[in-house]
Amino acid sequence: QVQLVESGGGLVQPGGSLRLSCAASGRFFSINAMGWYFQAPGKQRELVATITSGGRTNYADSVKARFTISRDNAENTVYLQMNSLKPEDTAVYYCIAEIKATLYSTTYSRYWGQGTQVTVSS
Repeated sequence: QVQLVESGGGLVQPGGSLRLSCAASGRFFSINAMGWYFQAPGKQRELVATITSGGRTNYADSVKARFTISRDNAENTVYLQMNSLKPEDTAVYYCIAEIKATLYSTTYSRYWGQGTQVTVSS
């Protein structure tokens, strides 16, 4: 069974920084893309950033130049460094991973973490 465990959320003042981490564990063959989504109260879940196993990244326009996604393939871990945080960044942040269960699997399945709260407030 695959699990994604997030950490690093919390309360920060505007202009501050936080670093989120998400580690994948369990039995699986490989991970393709990993990434982060966020969901603000009363709103739909939205993409923050993704990163492929080869390191190619994609960001939402609202976080470009402020957030940086990275990953450690050996540790099956993805990170989100968030700088210059704004009150509108307040949301629950969810980790995702596209995982191939076995060598013979023909598709990748998307798994979600349980979410970690990020609150930006003075």
